[in-house]
Amino acid sequence: MTDKCKMLRMIHALDFSIKEMELYLDVHPTNRKALNLINDLRRKREMAVMTYEKMYGKYIVTTHDSVGTDNWEWINSPWPWETKECEM
Repeated sequence: MTDKCKMLRMIHALDFSIKEMELYLDVHPTNRKALNLINDLRRKREMAVMTYEKMYGKYIVTTHDSVGTDNWEWINSPWPWETKECEM
């Protein structure tokens, strides 16, 4: 597995953990330990995405990325199902 794929998997794992904590906090909104954990996970994700983008380019391409250009830039990137790079 390439370093790029490892980084993507780490970001996806952090995304999953954050979503799970959000669901937990829906039921336990004042749990200080859970609040601290989700904040820590969000910081780790932010750092992971920043590192990924420095090495490989945009993690998520948005419509804002095409503002001021002559074409819709994000369509030029491969779709997730068009790459075999990170398959197991």
